[in-house]
Amino acid sequence: MADRGWDDDSDCHDAVQQAERATRFGWAAIAGTTGALGCALIALAAVSVVAVLACLYVVVAMDY
Repeated sequence: MADRGWDDDSDCHDAVQQAERATRFGWAAIAGTTGALGCALIALAAVSVVAVLACLYVVVAMDY
């Protein structure tokens, strides 16, 4: 203990690496969730457009 300097932070190196890994994992989880929600939103919009077009087709076909 006596031969190490006052500002020696080698004990904290493992904690810093663990915090960096946790941060990377957190951002990856956020990006994955956002991407999945974006894909679900696009799929919902596509299904809605198809449903509206199908209803319009039915309405137009009833007139003939």
